[in-house]
Amino acid sequence: MPEITNAHDKFFKEVFTRKDTAEEFLQHYLPENVVGLLDLDSLEYTKDSFIDRHLKEYFSDLLVKVRLKDDSAGYVYVLFEHKSFQEDSIGFHILRYMVKIWELSFKKEEWPGFRVIIPLVLYHGATRWRVGLDFRDLFRCPEELVSFVPGFEYALWDASRYGDEEIKGSVALRVALLILKYIFREDLRERLPEILRLLRNLSEKRTGIEYIETILKYIINAAPAENIDREDLEAAVEEALPHRGGEIMPTIADSLREEGMQQGMQQGMQQGMQQGILQSAREALIDILELRFEVVPESIVNRLNEIHDPSILRIFRRKAVKVISIEEFEHIINLMMK
Repeated sequence: MPEITNAHDKFFKEVFTRKDTAEEFLQHYLPENVVGLLDLDSLEYTKDSFIDRHLKEYFSDLLVKVRLKDDSAGYVYVLFEHKSFQEDSIGFHILRYMVKIWELSFKKEEWPGFRVIIPLVLYHGATRWRVGLDFRDLFRCPEELVSFVPGFEYALWDASRYGDEEIKGSVALRVALLILKYIFREDLRERLPEILRLLRNLSEKRTGIEYIETILKYIINAAPAENIDREDLEAAVEEALPHRGGEIMPTIADSLREEGMQQGMQQGMQQGMQQGILQSAREALIDILELRFEVVPESIVNRLNEIHDPSILRIFRRKAVKVISIEEFEHIINLMMK
C-alpha cells in the first residue's frame, strides 16, 4: 500500500504544483462567483502539509496563498483523497486542517485578522460523492442548537460527475484529470489510448515527453493490476503515439528499474535500523535483569526475542526495574504475551 500511496501523492504534487495547471483548474472548477473574487496570477505555494501521519495513506494536500481582488489575502486549501471510496467524516478533517492553517498564520504573521480559506476536495473514486458538503451535515441536533455548530462548506471536484467531454482545460490538465477519473476503473485499459492520443502534440517537446512519462509512471504504480498491465500500457502508447511510443516505454522501464533499486536500498536500510533498535532494546533489558538477578532463564530470552515492537520492550524494561524476583518478571511477561 505505501508504494501506491506514494504514487498518488507524487502525481498529485507534480500536476498541481505547476502554477499554470493550478490556475486553470481553479478557474474551471471553483464556483464562478468565487473565482471572480480571486487574483489567480498571485498564486503562491507554501511547503506546509497539515495531514496527520496516519492519514497520509489516504490524503495529500496543497496550501496556496492567493490575493483577492479587493487586495486582501486568502488561501486555497486542496485536499486530494487517494482511496477509491469516500470518507464520511472528511468535513471534520478539513476543519482540523483549517484550524492548523490559521494557527500557523497567527504565529508567522502580524495580526491582520484571519485569512479566509477556500477548502477544495479532489475525489476520484468509482462511485459518486454522496457526503454532504456542509460541515453541519455531520451533526444531528435540535434546530435551536444549530447556531452553536460551526458552519462552512467545501468545494468538491468529483471525477465521476464529469463526462469526458465535460473535463475542461489545456491538454495537460485534461489528461491528468481523465487519468484520475479512470485510474481505479475497470475500463481504464479501453479508455487509455484515446486519453493518450490527446498528448500527440506534446510528444514533440522535451517537457511534453517528461509529462507523458509522469502520466505513465503513475498508471504503472497506481492502477490495479487486474485493470491494466505493462503489456496493455505499451499497446496503448504504441496506438496513441505511434511515432514516439517505441522510445518512451524503454525510458520509463529504465527509470522504474532505477527507482525500484533506490526503494530497495532505502527499505533495506530502514529494516536494518529497525532490527538494530530492537536488538539494542532487548540487550538493554537483559542487562538489567542480569544485574539484578544474575541469571536470566533461556525461556525469558526466547520470549523477548519474539517481541518485535520497541515500545513493548520499553514497558518490560520498566517492569524489570521494579519486580522483586526473576520469577515475578517471567510471570508478568507470560501474562502480557498470551
